[in-house]
Amino acid sequence: MVEGQDGGSDASPVEQALAGGIPQRVGWYRFHFADERWEWSAEVEGIHGYEPGTVSPTTELILQHKHPDDYDDVATTLHDIRRTHKPFSARHRIITVQDTIREVVVIGEQLRDDTGDVVGTHGYYIDVTPTRDALISDAVAEIADNRAVIEQVKGILRVVYRIEPEVAFDVLRWRSQETNVKLRALAEQLMADFVTIGGGERLPPREVFDHLLMTAHQRIRAPGAGVGP
Repeated sequence: MVEGQDGGSDASPVEQALAGGIPQRVGWYRFHFADERWEWSAEVEGIHGYEPGTVSPTTELILQHKHPDDYDDVATTLHDIRRTHKPFSARHRIITVQDTIREVVVIGEQLRDDTGDVVGTHGYYIDVTPTRDALISDAVAEIADNRAVIEQVKGILRVVYRIEPEVAFDVLRWRSQETNVKLRALAEQLMADFVTIGGGERLPPREVFDHLLMTAHQRIRAPGAGVGP
């Protein structure tokens, strides 16, 4: 997990949030089909209860952490991904090293090599376990008051992924940091995409919104590009 930054006692909740001074509950992963090789970020490692850099993920390890009631569904999803190479979106529970239960949303997009062949899947984990973290809530509230579009997109994320407001903000903040795009610009692009695909009249399938979320930064840098896969 990301630790607090030194000398941050005078910073506002918003400044601490944007600087990464609160634990992050969103992180990336990659899975390579050919050699069953996994990679994950320190955030995903922390979601599973490990200290950063202390363990290397494997298929066996990943499955060991799944809640017994969700294990079969996850194993089936993983088998289907290997077979079909299609994007996916799943929600399930994991059991951490500390024997606590956490609920996660896992998003997967196609991972391609230099020739365009699909060689794996990559995406992110969102820890959606309910929380009462006041610092995050304050940060979300302050930003929402000043930036309406962020509040709107946060609401969309809440409905699409069935997550709490502070988790929705964590997702936006993480995508902003990963893509080096300002938070407001990212939110504006996602809002425009949502309207373009008819989100104002109906809720799009989750896999469609997964793709928009993962690729919004590309459309900011390439004005006029479409929102299709």
